[in-house]
Amino acid sequence: MAGLATSGSNPDVSLLYDINGLADDAPGWFDRTMEFVGEYGLMLGMVLLVLWCWWTMRKRAATLDDAATSLAAIVWAPLAAGIAVLINIPIRGFVERPRPFVDHEGLEVLIDGKTDFSFVSDHATLAMAMGVALFVANRKFGIAGIALAVLEGFCRVYMGVHYPTDVIGGFALGTAVALLLSPVAMALLTPVTKAMARSGRVGWLVRERGSLREAAGTREAQSESGTEPGPDVRDAASERDLAA
Repeated sequence: MAGLATSGSNPDVSLLYDINGLADDAPGWFDRTMEFVGEYGLMLGMVLLVLWCWWTMRKRAATLDDAATSLAAIVWAPLAAGIAVLINIPIRGFVERPRPFVDHEGLEVLIDGKTDFSFVSDHATLAMAMGVALFVANRKFGIAGIALAVLEGFCRVYMGVHYPTDVIGGFALGTAVALLLSPVAMALLTPVTKAMARSGRVGWLVRERGSLREAAGTREAQSESGTEPGPDVRDAASERDLAA
């Protein structure tokens, strides 16, 4: 199956020229920045976001089980990205869509060496899979991850290495993998993270001991006084429900 868009009258191609055309008027330093951000920077940002989410949630976990469930949801983010890219390999081989600069002249291509097929975008797939999986674990971090994924998709078109539909296809694939396989992943990962939580050697990866003792003491004190749980406890419970 050859290219999905070969005509300039195609909206996909028109949007490609509109977005990539912004690079013509941009200063050289901005194009170099977009090249780095689109190829490496945003993916690095996604990894740091996952680590930040892990560091935050391990401190706010109310119980060992809560901490283990949260970690399982966070670990699923990079795993979902990896699985989505593996699924994309046969898709790219079946569609065999050339890169846009192969079939269309006048594009400002910001990075060389892209000789593989274009549909579906690996970068868009990776970024959206991680963003959606993070949303399952924690809404705030998930929204930030999805925003980074959208920016990643824009950068790939701006760089002249993908059609807009390559990016949209990547978003769809990443979202489908992150959501549809999440129940199975959680069922497999949660027992592992629970075992880690009870380990003296790697338990720190799952939860912060001091935060758990503090949370337990807070709940006991509130139970004895008959007061409602504080906002931190309610937030932890809310995040636990999302991770489950």
